[in-house]
Amino acid sequence: MENKIQDLRKQLKMTQEELADLCGVTRQTIISLESGKYNPSILLAHSIAKVFHRSIEEVFIFGEE
Repeated sequence: MENKIQDLRKQLKMTQEELADLCGVTRQTIISLESGKYNPSILLAHSIAKVFHRSIEEVFIFGEE
């Protein structure tokens, strides 16, 4: 699944560590999400979207896998 995490994070001048702390995960999780190696749980997706004041659909691009 593709996502806009890195773009949104950089727009806010936020580090991976800062985003991880706000979402209660490790920096490695954010790295894995940004690189597309990991798909988040619905709870994590909601948490990330909330940080960016966006809907889940605005952050994550759902497509057929």
